[in-house]
Amino acid sequence: MKVKITALKQTIYHDLIAAYELPQTNPCEVRVGQTWLTDDCACPDGMCETAWQTLLPFVRRLLNGGGRFYGEWMRDPYSALVSCNDGFRPMSFLLEVVAEE
Repeated sequence: MKVKITALKQTIYHDLIAAYELPQTNPCEVRVGQTWLTDDCACPDGMCETAWQTLLPFVRRLLNGGGRFYGEWMRDPYSALVSCNDGFRPMSFLLEVVAEE
């Protein structure tokens, strides 16, 4: 069993960036449409380490056969939609269990 991670959507809060963030030369490098496939709990190559720490509990549960996060949350109970914890430009990720070929 593997978990596919897809970067679906990013929201950018320009007002919060202007008010609170120090200038960044290299903010979030994850791009919408990027995908990763994982079968363990190690951060995939190219994945933001901070985002990974947010996704990891969901990935771990899916890899262990779990699902149904927060009751009837997702149409596919063996998937999750999770956003990273970047308060300025959060990325939403879709996590899906995929069969091994």
